[in-house]
Amino acid sequence: MNFTRWSARLPGTQRRAAARAGTGLSPDGAAQDRRADGSVPAARAEPPGGRHHPGAPAVGDLAVHEVLDRVPALVALVHGADHRVAYVNAAYAAAFGDRTPGEPAREELPELAETGLLPLLDQVLRSARPRTLKSRTASDGRCYTFTCTPVAVEGERHGGVLIFAADVTDHAEAAERLRASERRQRETAVTLQRSLLPQELEQPDDLRIAATYHPGGTEAAVGGDWYDVITLGGGRTALVIGDVMGRGVRAAAVMGQLRTAVRAYARLDLPPHEVLQLLDGLASEIDANQIATCVYAVHDPNEGRLVYASAGHLPILVRDASGEVVRTEEPTGPPLGAGGWVHGSASVPLAPGSTAVLYTDGLVERRDKDLDEGITALERALAGAGGSPQVICDRLMRSAGVTADHDDDVAVLVLQHPERVGAEADLFRNAELELLGGAEAAPHARAFTSGVLASWRFPADLCDLGVLAASELVANSLQHGIPPMRLRLRRTDRRLIVEVTDADDHLPRRRRAEPGDESGRGIAIVATISSSWGCRRTPGGGKAVWCEFALPTPPSPSGPGRP
Repeated sequence: MNFTRWSARLPGTQRRAAARAGTGLSPDGAAQDRRADGSVPAARAEPPGGRHHPGAPAVGDLAVHEVLDRVPALVALVHGADHRVAYVNAAYAAAFGDRTPGEPAREELPELAETGLLPLLDQVLRSARPRTLKSRTASDGRCYTFTCTPVAVEGERHGGVLIFAADVTDHAEAAERLRASERRQRETAVTLQRSLLPQELEQPDDLRIAATYHPGGTEAAVGGDWYDVITLGGGRTALVIGDVMGRGVRAAAVMGQLRTAVRAYARLDLPPHEVLQLLDGLASEIDANQIATCVYAVHDPNEGRLVYASAGHLPILVRDASGEVVRTEEPTGPPLGAGGWVHGSASVPLAPGSTAVLYTDGLVERRDKDLDEGITALERALAGAGGSPQVICDRLMRSAGVTADHDDDVAVLVLQHPERVGAEADLFRNAELELLGGAEAAPHARAFTSGVLASWRFPADLCDLGVLAASELVANSLQHGIPPMRLRLRRTDRRLIVEVTDADDHLPRRRRAEPGDESGRGIAIVATISSSWGCRRTPGGGKAVWCEFALPTPPSPSGPGRP
């Protein structure tokens, strides 16, 4: 193959006729002064002023193959439909060895076949347009970017392809190091995120709860989504879910601080809106430029309702026993960290047989859909999802199309208030007594407590402790509280709860009574004999003081004495 027969249409260059030598270009662009041997004269170039530097060869004095042999990049030229080798430059020969002209590239240039370049050569011939194949590793272990440019040949039907391979090994290695660094950062963020989330959810007596967290699949998609379940005592449970804006370790760290603060504020047993008010101030102190959305809710089995407050978060979805799904709408304030807002609380029924779902925006938000459409789709999925809370979590994730490469992290918290029947229902009982009159209310309360606990078949020592606790709490309320007053006894499968409410909002505290004091020992006695105790203000004014007793664990069927 005579290389000089080819029209040298190299990328970014043009052929010039030797105009200054008295030659011109024909209308079709071909040089008019072809040499006698049919070769193409080299393009000439002169510096400004039309003079060359003394001793420097003019470009026109060099043949094209001499120029290409001096190029450090790999260059090869193939021609025809079967891509026969016409030429390889010195750099190509140094990398892969000499090649025999006239042989098909599939056999003579196996390194190109290994990189998948041969189909690209066909595309270049068909389209007569350049094509590029980026960052492919060849058999010599180096990484190349291949640019294939069509070359027209006079008298040839198919023409040829000029292959220009630039060594980008250093760039590829740098890019891989960057990707590895990003992967390590993401793994660090995911590890931090998961370590800050609850390792094991608390399981209250009256609710069944499951949660799931799915980190985003992209390199920087790990965010600040979190959830938590906090038992408040007295049968009440706090549930929280939130989303810190941003990505990476910083968002996860802010999330950890907020979650820790929520648990601390929850121990104060404050209404949901007051908890969010405290969190709002804390979020501003942590980072004035960082905001977060959050929903804080409290379930009280005695009321059968979920009391909640929202700071810019998505609405809670509640499905009742009939399958109807309700979306909570109000009240919703600005995100945490915005400041200057007084949050409010609202409530939604959560009767036996109901299921509630708390979630973050990664579950319902899509770039090509309106957010409200995603929530509506989630409502439909919840209406048709049955089974345990974990099963519902998994079904909601699948219905929302959350996969390993999902572009945002997702947190979902599902709680059920199960319907109990038969023997299981006997383990969950309530009894109430209105405390009327004066001093005679105390013996009446003791007699009521003794009768109820006996009917619940508690051991004698537990009955005695329950009666003593009720007596002390009632006496404390009669002395320091104001009517109306109520004594409430509640049992679950794991504990006995004694609670007294009155209309005075002054919370009692445990204090050390001096030997000469005639009062001040009631709360101390209750704290000593019970598993735990506490007090809180009730909605509408007043307070509730409670204590709990752990029930003895029933013997296992496989325990001693069992076959």
